[in-house]
Amino acid sequence: MPTTSDLRRGMLIRYNNAIYRVMEYQHIAPGNWRAMVRMKLKHFETGKVIEDRVRAGSDIDIVRTETRPAQYLYRDGDMYYFMDTEDYEQIAIPVDVISDEMEFVKENDTVSLLRQEDGKILSVEPPTFVTLKVVSADVAVRGDTATNVLKNATLETGAVVKVPDFIKEGDLVRIDTRTGEYLERG
Repeated sequence: MPTTSDLRRGMLIRYNNAIYRVMEYQHIAPGNWRAMVRMKLKHFETGKVIEDRVRAGSDIDIVRTETRPAQYLYRDGDMYYFMDTEDYEQIAIPVDVISDEMEFVKENDTVSLLRQEDGKILSVEPPTFVTLKVVSADVAVRGDTATNVLKNATLETGAVVKVPDFIKEGDLVRIDTRTGEYLERG
């Protein structure tokens, strides 16, 4: 059984009957007391961050996962449909489970599916950078500012991002999907 000495940043563990991502961990040996491990954990579904201490050498439950490439096919009502690009299996995932990750993904894009050993899908990771078409752009209001003037633009996926004033409807823009920030014209 794995113990606290096997902890690594970014790994998934089952703690208090929930799945957490290890953000930080630190081994502490305070003088005459028993050694302990201080952990900073992020709840996988809610994103809530907790800190806790456990005795050094305690058993931990590591969640075994695998990442598989998949092609996003379409959305039908309350489900997103993907096709595993290795075995061509179709996978349906409820909208409420992954709606945030799909903000910048359009049909036929390739994503990474994070799966548990039992086949349950934990998350969908979109490509880090995407190029999308602007379907509508607000008119920027120039004020007394010394920096770039930004305006809202709606992309072909329905996402709204801040873009510079010179971007207009029909332009292609490159977006960082981790932050939702405009990078450059595509």
